[in-house]
Amino acid sequence: MNMIPAEFDEIRPYTPEELPQVFEELIADPEFQGAMGHAFKGMPFENIAAAMRASKSNLEFQKALVYPFIKGVIAKLSSGLTISYENRENMSKSLCISNHRDIIMDSAFLCIAMVDTIGNTVEIAIGDNLLIRPWIKKLVRVNRSFIVQRSASIREMLASSKRLSSYIHYTIAERSQPIWLAQREGRAKDSNDRTQEGLIKMLSMYSGGDIIDALKELNIAPTTISYEYDPCDYLKAKEFQQKRDNPEHKKSPMDDLINMQTGMFGYKGGIHYHIANCINDEIDKIDRSIGKNEKTAAVARIIDRHIHSNYKFWSINYYFYELLTGDTRFAGCCTAEERAKLDAYLQGQIEKVDLPNRDDAFCRTKILEMYANPVINYLKATEE
Repeated sequence: MNMIPAEFDEIRPYTPEELPQVFEELIADPEFQGAMGHAFKGMPFENIAAAMRASKSNLEFQKALVYPFIKGVIAKLSSGLTISYENRENMSKSLCISNHRDIIMDSAFLCIAMVDTIGNTVEIAIGDNLLIRPWIKKLVRVNRSFIVQRSASIREMLASSKRLSSYIHYTIAERSQPIWLAQREGRAKDSNDRTQEGLIKMLSMYSGGDIIDALKELNIAPTTISYEYDPCDYLKAKEFQQKRDNPEHKKSPMDDLINMQTGMFGYKGGIHYHIANCINDEIDKIDRSIGKNEKTAAVARIIDRHIHSNYKFWSINYYFYELLTGDTRFAGCCTAEERAKLDAYLQGQIEKVDLPNRDDAFCRTKILEMYANPVINYLKATEE
């Protein structure tokens, strides 16, 4: 393995050589012990520590502990996980840019699906705002995550973005290690998935040349995540009302923790990932004479079109689309019994919104949008 340049030491995952010391630090941490006891109920902590010490690489750690834990989540809290590739052979040098639904599980499920199909996992981009405890920061870096700095001054952010861009390029081009990156900072809480143009600009910052050439080196593979149910839908509806009632409202670290726990331990139903082919041929067709902003927007549209056109839908998507828009084109996709169950689900999620001034009609619309917007985007993408 190539020696990773020192400029990336603060953000990169730990190397296999660093793991023994980090493992001992984690094993000695009472908070980590408590978290593992909660995650692996019934397993003595000594067994967890032994599995960690026996892991000689990040992938071995993932297979020994992360894999069985997430497999257990899938078995208990979903009806199954599936994945489809348009070009599995080129995954080793791909940047998977996906829509973003769940803070933790989006990347976790992808890694499990990839272990089962290609025997490898992606490196994962994670915002430093989620690393609220020292042991969490260590654990994610063991788990092949690299850190995206989000809390810094404008000057610091520029330098951080350049370093991040260089790291992503180095990891794919020099180490042949695939990467997962969400298409935007934070989740699209209304499921209206759009790639942030700032992300595309960041990805091209490592190169002083043309943005088209810079992005082609990353072999971007748009990735679509489809969940049947979003356990956090009522929390997102709550946040929409809080921001409507108070535009200055911001989530607290405790809110993030509640969202992470709810997403991890809530029922998701069906889960599907689709990894599209590399979009280099499409990027290459962009007019090189237009400005950088126009090129960035064009690349974002290409990514969005692939993400939107590869959704997998369930009855809840079709029925909530009908309730939101009045369009009955998918009426045959839901039985009367399914509609009754989904009506009950919708009302139950609204009632979970614990606000003293809860606006039921507003929350209802927001939850309907979360399941209907992917259908709306799919129709637009496939009718173009």
